[in-house]
Amino acid sequence: MNLNLLDLNLLVALDALLRETSVSRAAMRLRLSQPATSHALQRLRDLIGDPLLVRNGARMELTPRAQALRGPLAHALDQVRALFVPDEFDATRSERHFRLMMPDLAVELLMPSLMEKVTRAAPNVTIDVVPWRGPAIFTPEFARTIDLVISIGNAFKGFHRQRLYTDSDALAVRRGHPLRTKLGKREVFLAARHVAVVIRGQNEDLIDTWLRAKGIERRIALVVPGYIEALHVVARTDLVGFVPRRLIAALSKQLSLVALTPPLDPGIDEQHMFYPTRAQMDPGSIWLRRLMLETGRELEARKA
Repeated sequence: MNLNLLDLNLLVALDALLRETSVSRAAMRLRLSQPATSHALQRLRDLIGDPLLVRNGARMELTPRAQALRGPLAHALDQVRALFVPDEFDATRSERHFRLMMPDLAVELLMPSLMEKVTRAAPNVTIDVVPWRGPAIFTPEFARTIDLVISIGNAFKGFHRQRLYTDSDALAVRRGHPLRTKLGKREVFLAARHVAVVIRGQNEDLIDTWLRAKGIERRIALVVPGYIEALHVVARTDLVGFVPRRLIAALSKQLSLVALTPPLDPGIDEQHMFYPTRAQMDPGSIWLRRLMLETGRELEARKA
């Protein structure tokens, strides 16, 4: 192929067509007319020698050749865009959009304080938080859309890790719970009815994984997908939640909750911030990471 004949805008159009699998939606993404996008598709078909998009009933489908192009094309465009990344990040004028992935407890503990900092320093910057979905979601294509991940555990491929704050687990009960003074005893703890938190991407509550390794099984009465849902249920029932202590402290007044020391202690949890290797020197990413680390330090300094 003669690269002198290649129009870079065609690659941008191809990326939109492959992502949207629709000429009309790709046209909206590109801010072009539908005829102009159809013309670009035809040029791409001629250039590549493949139909790329074919009709199947009422919708369009990617050909195998088009499917194979998605990853390499996105990577190539990322590299091209990197050539034009500015050397400085002017927070006061930036309209950048950041995408973060984190579980609900991290949203509760970190985002109010982080957004205060962002709003003061960069009033036109926006942040999109997507829920934690587990490591299986981290395909190369998905990872390219994420600026930061907040999570426990090991590093993700292509991401660097920094410790954000530490936490420990405690039992959460409503203030009037009949077993409030007795749950520190192992037999009472095991006999109580518990609410488990199984986040998407996990097979069970991490507490139960830890207990099972010790040959212990607690009595699960309810399973919910998030920590905040668990605490809202605990606040209005006699169920017991085994959840991060800092989250109980954050919601204790609002939900009238009490944190109790469990008879079995899982120890200290470390919450980490992960950021893409590709963004290591990106000024905007550095700016956001600095604010997030500052927020984590402030949280760490507060007694749970």
